[in-house]
Amino acid sequence: MTSFAPDSIVLNRKLPLWYQVSQSLRASILGRSPEDPLRLPTEERLAEHYGVSVLTMRQALKELEDEGLISRHRRRGTFIEPGVRRGAPVRLLGSVDAIVAQQSGMTTELLGHGRVPVPAGLAEYFPDCAEVASYHRLRCDEKTGEPTNHAVNHIRPELAERVDVDDLVRWPMTKVLRDVVKADISRITDTVEARLADPETARLLQVPLLSPILHYTGVTYDSEGRVLDVAVIHYRGDRFSFTVTLDA
Repeated sequence: MTSFAPDSIVLNRKLPLWYQVSQSLRASILGRSPEDPLRLPTEERLAEHYGVSVLTMRQALKELEDEGLISRHRRRGTFIEPGVRRGAPVRLLGSVDAIVAQQSGMTTELLGHGRVPVPAGLAEYFPDCAEVASYHRLRCDEKTGEPTNHAVNHIRPELAERVDVDDLVRWPMTKVLRDVVKADISRITDTVEARLADPETARLLQVPLLSPILHYTGVTYDSEGRVLDVAVIHYRGDRFSFTVTLDA
């Protein structure tokens, strides 16, 4: 029987290995195509794929099992749950793969894209650019079709030349920039605020005007401190929560 093939990952030794592996595998599962097999490789093969011990792999799989993304059966193997609810709570531990996992797992509609003058509110991030490439996407729950968040990414024009918009329907911008465009991503700074839905956001997310939403801003930097992408995402307040864990 053919097994599901997860994406690869470059591990950060400063963060828990089991967590990084679980988040990478989670992103692969939530971003899979409908025709992909549900059976996962064995623990041993997965451990070899990620370059970790079998014990670390078991801990990562337990995390996904507790979340309800996979089920494990003695002598039969480990399987992706076909009816798993996508769009689980956001959990950030400080890795790029956590950001990818956060943004994965929903049906995505590309509402529009193109080059625009740098918005006044983003001028500080793109001081050397006259314009940026803008991408508007609406994400919906796969099972119910209910809108969950509206995302707008602003990226540097030279990066946009290497972005295939078809990839943005399947994958988050962070994954496209890192794995397809091969951008030099060094860090991402996240800011989350509570706001009230304006008329356009209320219409897109199908919530009452002035209802609570989560306003997320993610700024992606390269190793030289240059901003590559500014993501502004509005999450429905009744569908998402954010948990941030800081290691001592």
